[in-house]
Amino acid sequence: MKRIAIMLALLAALSSVGLEPALAASLWNDRTNWISDRRPSGVGDIVTVVVDEKTKTKDEGTTEASKINDSKVDDGLGIFDFIRAFGFKSSSKMTGDGSTERSYTAKGQISCLVTDVLPNGNLVIEGTRDIATHEETLQLHIVGVIRPQDVDSYNRIRSDLVANAEIDIKGRGTISRLQKPGILTQILQAIF
Repeated sequence: MKRIAIMLALLAALSSVGLEPALAASLWNDRTNWISDRRPSGVGDIVTVVVDEKTKTKDEGTTEASKINDSKVDDGLGIFDFIRAFGFKSSSKMTGDGSTERSYTAKGQISCLVTDVLPNGNLVIEGTRDIATHEETLQLHIVGVIRPQDVDSYNRIRSDLVANAEIDIKGRGTISRLQKPGILTQILQAIF
């Protein structure tokens, strides 16, 4: 009898467990694609932009202007005979040369967030990175549009593949303050 009671209790316990649906997690992830790499495709995805920008500009200008004025008035006739002949000559000549040459190099990596998906599938990205060294802070900011197919298998894209790219580098700190001209110099440069 004792044996039957234990069997009935065990059968009741097992039957109550079977009433709830069984939940199991699959080992297979349906989002995993074993053939291709996952590319950024939606808002919130992250893409690393490899910044390698080199710019060299040269601007030269030459100006030449000359003006000669030769005016003469003859003796007056009739009632204007009191006017005596006089004349004047003037000439001016101006030449000027000027040139400027600048070169910039920016290298680094910055992780950007996808902020919008355009109707054609292109992605709008934006990212900011602050780098602090020895009381100097450099801020690198980038905004632009990328094509998902240009992103490599390491989820990186070169900065020259970013359309409408706005790459902004600002510095704050001791060096930036020393390189900025003083207020008196700025006023004199604005006037002259």
